[in-house]
Amino acid sequence: MAHFAEIGEDNRVLRVIVVANERNLDADGNENEVFGAKFCRDLLGGTWKQTSYNNSFRKRFAGLNFTYDSEKDAFIPPKPFDSWVLDESTLDWNAPVAYPTDENDYIWDEPTTSWKLRE
Repeated sequence: MAHFAEIGEDNRVLRVIVVANERNLDADGNENEVFGAKFCRDLLGGTWKQTSYNNSFRKRFAGLNFTYDSEKDAFIPPKPFDSWVLDESTLDWNAPVAYPTDENDYIWDEPTTSWKLRE
C-alpha cells in the first residue's frame, strides 16, 4: 500500500491516507508518485505528497501537523518545545541542553529549559 499526505496552504500535513498500490502505477506498471497524487487530488481535492512508511524517502513518515519542506523534500515533525532548535542536516528537533548520559530517565522542563528526573 502507498501512503499520501495532504499538504495545506501553510505546508502543514492535514491528513495521511492509504492508497492501493495500483493507483500509483504508470501505464508500464512502474511506481510513480504523480499518479497516486492525481488519484488523491481527483478523489479528495488538495495537494498530495507520497510519504514512506519505512522512511525510505522524504526523511520520515508524515504525520498530522508535520510540515512539508519543499526545498529539502522532507517531512518535519512539529516543534516539541519553543526552546528547541531544528538541526538542518538531520531535520530533527534538539533541546538546547544535551540529554544526560547517566542511566536515569529524564523529561524536558520547558520553563527552566533543562532536563528533570522523571518522577
